[in-house]
Amino acid sequence: MPSLCRDCLTEFDAGTRCPACRSPRLAAHPELTSLSIAHMDCDAFYASVEKRDNPAYRDHPLIVGGGTRGVVSTCCYLARIKGVRSAMPMFQALKLCPEAVVVKPRFPAYVEASRAIRAMMERLTPAIEPLSLDEAFLDLTGTQRLHGAAPAVLLARLTRDMETELGLTGSIGLSHNKYLAKIASDLDKPRGFSIIGRAETEAFLKPKPVRIIWGVGQSTQAALEAAGIRTIADLLRWDRPDLIARFGSMGDRLWSLARGQDSRRVTRDEKLKSISKETTFHEDTSDPDLLDGHIWRLAEQVADRAKAKALGGRTVTLKLKKGDFQLVTRRHSLSDPTQLTDRIYRAARDLYDQSGTHGPFRLIGVGISDLAPEDQADLSNDLLDPEAGKRTATERATDKIRARFGHDAIIKGRALR
Repeated sequence: MPSLCRDCLTEFDAGTRCPACRSPRLAAHPELTSLSIAHMDCDAFYASVEKRDNPAYRDHPLIVGGGTRGVVSTCCYLARIKGVRSAMPMFQALKLCPEAVVVKPRFPAYVEASRAIRAMMERLTPAIEPLSLDEAFLDLTGTQRLHGAAPAVLLARLTRDMETELGLTGSIGLSHNKYLAKIASDLDKPRGFSIIGRAETEAFLKPKPVRIIWGVGQSTQAALEAAGIRTIADLLRWDRPDLIARFGSMGDRLWSLARGQDSRRVTRDEKLKSISKETTFHEDTSDPDLLDGHIWRLAEQVADRAKAKALGGRTVTLKLKKGDFQLVTRRHSLSDPTQLTDRIYRAARDLYDQSGTHGPFRLIGVGISDLAPEDQADLSNDLLDPEAGKRTATERATDKIRARFGHDAIIKGRALR
């Protein structure tokens, strides 16, 4: 059985410990040296960055998220043991884990860490497809001749270097296509290294619930269960034409994925189309001051991400979901792209005022699209608003102060609503 020590990178035939360093952290699989499609997923990324940057948090459960009416962005594994999960209302998370330390997201710090990880990946292969700041697909086909080591060795070295050089951990999924690599990366978190080979694909998938399929959410799962499909084995009993007749193009995709078939290539740097942020309320609300505060905070978060990515957006979108789940979406095109909180907020606030709906709302979201490089953003002057230039200068100055002293160095009164 080909085996690899994930600590010292020694390759050997078989055993329960590394013959060189005696570490039990091994990767062993019959296809270890022949698989080359990987998914790397950082472990509790935002929370890990916070713990790395503030060692006082290290031994405490930590939640990254908003106030008591906000939601959990992410949390460390100590909090997850208590039942805390991403997107959970903060009040519920604090009931489950009242001793947790709660910190607000610091997106510039996460972007910086993400770029450092990306630079490490670039040393291995140019075929990198990021899915978010903390996860990416890698295609290491043909890299063995260049680096003198199998893809599995390169991936183990990547996560080892992330831990020693950046203080961050990640989990690897290695397989023969993207679909299975992504499933594998979630099998043994944190600090995992899981492999799904060609020979075992069918046996591995067959007993799994259909929700393991990437893209099958609650609504799709409910539709499948209504048809008597709860596991991959249930899917395998359906003929392809019958699945297509019942579920349309999704049926064709389900037929392929149930058999572990995925022909998608790892595509480098798929162009970002939009930047958005939304929040779900614990209780439906029509409070105008509360909604205004949320619009400002969401606009600020969208602007922070746009600045971190050196982008601006020409179209501002406001998303409102009412208590009866009716979705209202409004858009406005600006004269030029923007990455400024002030402009995004004012456009979103105008969209809210003109929406013609008064709630109560259970969700609100703000976003920008029609993205362009930041050197094309915020170039025009608003002749109808002579104070716009002053607000822009103030925001740029605020960004510099926050970059030096932290995001909470300056807080707008509107953000406290």
